[in-house]
Amino acid sequence: MRKIWLMAIACVVAAAFAVPAEARVRAGSLNCTSGTTVGMILGSQMNLRCVFTSSGNDHRYSYAGTVTRVGVDLGITSGARFVWAVFAPTAHLGAGSLRGNYVGASGSAAVGVGAGANVLIGGSNQTISLQPLSVEGRRGLSVAAGVANLELR
Repeated sequence: MRKIWLMAIACVVAAAFAVPAEARVRAGSLNCTSGTTVGMILGSQMNLRCVFTSSGNDHRYSYAGTVTRVGVDLGITSGARFVWAVFAPTAHLGAGSLRGNYVGASGSAAVGVGAGANVLIGGSNQTISLQPLSVEGRRGLSVAAGVANLELR
């Protein structure tokens, strides 16, 4: 289990440095929560309820999301919470600006209480980064490492 956890951390760190350092500004934060998730050995899927809070004007915009992981994913967890810093070409993002697909590296582990990290890029013409790393908190027994896809609607 320790090797899988170390592999997950290595994937996430490598992906963080692979994102181009183009001119991007912190546009706000994206907070998502989920219900119970069951890992299916080679992947998992969880539905999310998300709220983007703009850093410029504190406006809040709601999104529904789905995270699909491909890779090692074993266990069952509940109450996952993700928090991402949102970087974009402009600090002024309106309603619906985050809609789209995001792809990146993902890793997590939980024995009782757990943690994880996800580095994702995508959205409108691949211009939005959910960075530098999301903070993921969850309860249960699980280990996961691989590629994650987040769809925001």
